Amino acid sequence: MNAPFSSLPPRVRIVDVAPRDGLQNEAARLSTADKIAFVDRLTAAGLSVIEVSAFVSPKWVPQMADAVEVFAGITRKPGVRYTALVPNLQGLERARQARVDEIAIFAAASETFSRKNINQSIDESLTNYAKVCEAARADGLPIRGYLSTCFGCPFEGSVPPARVAELTERLIQMGVYEVSVSDTIGIAHPGQVPQVLEAVLARVKETQVALHFHDTRGTALANVLAGLMMGIAAFDASAGGLGGCPYAPGATGNLATEDLIYMLDGLGLETGVSLPRLVEASAFMETKLDHALPSRYFRATHRRP
Repeated sequence: MNAPFSSLPPRVRIVDVAPRDGLQNEAARLSTADKIAFVDRLTAAGLSVIEVSAFVSPKWVPQMADAVEVFAGITRKPGVRYTALVPNLQGLERARQARVDEIAIFAAASETFSRKNINQSIDESLTNYAKVCEAARADGLPIRGYLSTCFGCPFEGSVPPARVAELTERLIQMGVYEVSVSDTIGIAHPGQVPQVLEAVLARVKETQVALHFHDTRGTALANVLAGLMMGIAAFDASAGGLGGCPYAPGATGNLATEDLIYMLDGLGLETGVSLPRLVEASAFMETKLDHALPSRYFRATHRRP
């Protein structure tokens, strides 16, 4: 490894969120069989954590209505964690029935976003999630947390790093093993990432923090590098660059897993992910959608039929 990058974590864990975060707002109606085939292709690519679906109200997120069926149909590989978003105790019960390996809860760092996104204040959401965490821990189910708008809110603007740090610590104290500090609207830049992380890492361990970036302004990979240089070794990404925040018009979506793996491979960091197999998974899903996938690596190596 080049000297400037010799202190980076030698191995990086990728959480691929494409089957859930990537597909949940897609206009095209995807069949359960296609979702299962997509997850199985991501498994074959070597991803160790795949967010398969969400146990949320079908009324609000119809694309996730078949969560139980998708979990029942996937081919599980030992050592791979198949996870789901769970907003409440009812969702947790459905997740139990589906035999998920891990659940995720979703909070926000800004009040306005929290109310508009889940119709609860931050404190109300954490009170609800505390019950979910208590029940999940009783079952021995690992819990991951998302904390959105950590780098900026579409309604309130800047979010104080101290607030992000405080809420990250509260989630950890509730029993969450890791908090994905998230740039929900793709506004973060590499000069800001250390400011937020310094505040967060003053309260929790670096092994309890992951980062979730969107590439709306083209800074996601630079932000990842800034995170790596501060010891963070877990990142969310979405195959093909699927997904995005509805509050960020024109957003190009989540950081593409292909783009991330290409950079990490170039840095000599271990991920266990096969880039060619990952491209195959994204190519399969692109044929099921009504638009091209935005991943730069994918577009450079794959021609849309």
